[in-house]
Amino acid sequence: MPAADAGPGASVPAMRRPGARLAAAVLATGLLVGGAGPAVAEDTRPTADPSAPTPTAPPPGGPAQGSGPGGVIVGGEGLDTRGTVVVDGVPSLPDEVVAPGWLVADATSGAVLAARDPHGRYYPASTLKTLTLLTLLPLLDPAEVVEATVEDEAVEGSRVGMVAGGRYPVSLLYQALVMQSGNDAANALARAAGGTEVTLRAMNETAESIGAYDTVAGTPSGLDVAGQSSSPYDLALIFRRLVADPDTVALLRTRLAEMPAVEGRYPGFQIDNQNPLAGTPGNLGGKTGFTDAARHTFVTAAERDGRRLVVSVMGTESVPLRAADQAALLLDWGFATPPATAGVGRLVDSAAEVSPLPPTSSPGPAGVAAAPAPADDGPSVLVPVALAVTATGIVVATVVGVRRAVEVVPAPVSRAPERPGRPRPGPPARGPRPPRARPPAPGAGSPSMRP
Repeated sequence: MPAADAGPGASVPAMRRPGARLAAAVLATGLLVGGAGPAVAEDTRPTADPSAPTPTAPPPGGPAQGSGPGGVIVGGEGLDTRGTVVVDGVPSLPDEVVAPGWLVADATSGAVLAARDPHGRYYPASTLKTLTLLTLLPLLDPAEVVEATVEDEAVEGSRVGMVAGGRYPVSLLYQALVMQSGNDAANALARAAGGTEVTLRAMNETAESIGAYDTVAGTPSGLDVAGQSSSPYDLALIFRRLVADPDTVALLRTRLAEMPAVEGRYPGFQIDNQNPLAGTPGNLGGKTGFTDAARHTFVTAAERDGRRLVVSVMGTESVPLRAADQAALLLDWGFATPPATAGVGRLVDSAAEVSPLPPTSSPGPAGVAAAPAPADDGPSVLVPVALAVTATGIVVATVVGVRRAVEVVPAPVSRAPERPGRPRPGPPARGPRPPRARPPAPGAGSPSMRP
């Protein structure tokens, strides 16, 4: 795997690190709730295991299939397949699309037009940075300035070129994250949000809240770690959320940005957008990924004639056709389908739309009540409940405090046009936005060697 000055007008806001207070609240919740009293039975989501050997190849038998609470197939039973599913009465799928996992969906209605292994839990590589972005956009002030560390400068994999001691606004780090797939930018953003542990917890909570149950974040950058995963369905779900926000579309479509000089160490330099489909008709942005375990991954969206589609491609090779080029074929195919085409499934708007399967049980003889559970000398179940209530209060108070703190230092807000058109050079003008609990509800080359 191949491996300052904030600029004119940038300032350090009075409340520099809202994420640190969020971190304390989240950690407090975990300490209060965890370990007190007997555990309540519930679905256990997969987790990443950084202590396990780093995967160096795709799983020998292919990825496991993901599911939602109770084993439900998110998006409908039509997506319960390891093969290809497509709506009736549409053109034939392109033969050149050979990726083992992909999905095409209408980004407005959520209708899934076609998919292959939609819930396969693949290694995501740097396409996971779309979840990092979705999670941190509501939490960090874009004008906040982050000082780079030696760890940022030496981070594994692809780097945008941060220099220890350099000072970079969060808005520029967002650009470095998506334009150049900078693992150093991901590392710095996670630190600004309160640290890697807190950021990963927030990323996994964001994934669960939007119904992306196949996704497990183990790193903010997408570098391979055992247990980390996403799926064609989830990548489309995440990217659909991103392109629902005109400001984020402007960020994704930024063509050029300037990294500041670090006096005595490094001159300033320009970065460009590495999206292989930038400049293609109606493209709204794209994110590449590559690692030894993930192979090539890509997610993108496009708008043509008022219709928006989102496409994800996972686990493919660059031969016979690159991941981005396979996605381009799927976009062309999707736009050739009738706009009112009903889907074989749908992208959910949130986890609230995902209903777990009813539990199976073996009822006893009719008319016989179940025996009460035996008494336990251990702590009462009321103890963890009380602690959880207390922890919830802490989090609510902290989030309110963060919101107020951010609002104390307002900055001019300049929003992108509601209908993004021509790409704009340089950083999009974005004033600080107060943190919000959830992302907004949804309403689109060469293979990347960037992990």
